[in-house]
This record gives sequence, structure tokens and C-alpha cells, in this order.
Amino acid sequence: MVRHRPGAAAGEDSARIGYLTAVPLSAYTTRVEAFRHGLREQGYVEGKNIVVEWRSSEGDRQRTNALAAELVRLKVDALVSGGLGATCALKTATATIPIVMSRDSDPVSNGLIASLARPGGNITGLSSMASDLVGKRLEIL
Repeated sequence: MVRHRPGAAAGEDSARIGYLTAVPLSAYTTRVEAFRHGLREQGYVEGKNIVVEWRSSEGDRQRTNALAAELVRLKVDALVSGGLGATCALKTATATIPIVMSRDSDPVSNGLIASLARPGGNITGLSSMASDLVGKRLEIL
């Protein structure tokens, strides 16, 4: 649960979000700016009333796990993952901090959630679930 209110000054009552990706942040400039823009639309501005702990493992799986553990130790209010590897590392690191996955093609088969209708656990987010849509696409055709 985020423990601050929009408009609060940065400090102890600021929300803290951990953002983890395996891709270099420099390759994610458009996504990072879109994330910041979305936060601003909700009244959250980095350095004013929210702190984002940005982490990238640069493709190193062991480092991804270590960075996930680091973000959990920082006691962030929520975690955002930039891809399957980051989501898996965060899931391993915590069962209590909310995790928002930015994308996963099949979170049920990947073992991230129990089902789309009742995900359970602490993970939510976006999924293309392409495998479930194949039949529907054929039906439409």
C-alpha cells in the first residue's frame, strides 16, 4: 500500500517504487518517460512526492536476482518489473510487496499467477495471453 498522498513533499511520507528490468535503462528511454508521465498524471512527481529506485541488471540473471533482493531490502511500497526475468526475480524475492508486471505473454504458464480471473499472490499487471487468443482469432476470421 502506498503510504503517501499526492502533493506531499519528498521525504519519509513519499511513496517509494522499485523498478527492475534486465534491459539497460538507456534502451528504455521511451518506456521510462511514459512511466514518469503516467505517474505525473496521477499527481506523483519524482523528487517531490515519489521516489523511484531504478535498477537494471543489463542482462545478467544473477544480478537481476541480487537487484530484486536489494529493492525488497529498501522496503519499497510497490515493485514494477520490465519483463519476465525481472518479474520472476521479484516474485522470488518477496511474497508481500505488490508487483506490477509491465508485460508477460503468459503469466499463468510462466508460474507467476494462478489464473487470470483469480491471480492470487502479490502480482498483477499486463498480459497479452496470445495463446488464449488464438482460438478467438480463428473464430473471428
